[in-house]
Amino acid sequence: MTADAGVLRPPQPGDWGWVISRHGALYHEEFGWDGSFEILVAEIAAGIARNFDSKTDAGWIAELDGKPVGSVFIIRVDDETAKLRLLILDPAARGKGLGARLVAACTTFARAAGYRRITLWTHSILVAARKLYAAEGYRLIASEPMRDFGQDLISETWELTL
Repeated sequence: MTADAGVLRPPQPGDWGWVISRHGALYHEEFGWDGSFEILVAEIAAGIARNFDSKTDAGWIAELDGKPVGSVFIIRVDDETAKLRLLILDPAARGKGLGARLVAACTTFARAAGYRRITLWTHSILVAARKLYAAEGYRLIASEPMRDFGQDLISETWELTL
């Protein structure tokens, strides 16, 4: 891929901090979410990094012009199920196909690793991400109202059968 289209690469030292910080700042800017979301992202990221096994888990950082603009991770839940985590794409990188490439990278990895399904947790307010998931073939399997991150939200679980 050319620099204009962006590149996907494995996480490197320093990327975890970017993933956490960018989630906290962007979700506050776009949706008014409070600092508890950034704390949750830090906990998720720490768990992924601490337990990472390259046979069952993968992650990608999207870059444009050598700078991180997105991320996604896929981790083992059990022998048949993987979970997509921490998808984010900076506003400056949207509309270039990077979001779809990040989601597709998870699907490709999960199939190769022998998983039978991928699940993910999101919120109804994240319209752009939900469009990416639907385009990849995910379907909404559960939703419920919740109060979190200083907001009234609709929590959603999506699943892709491989």
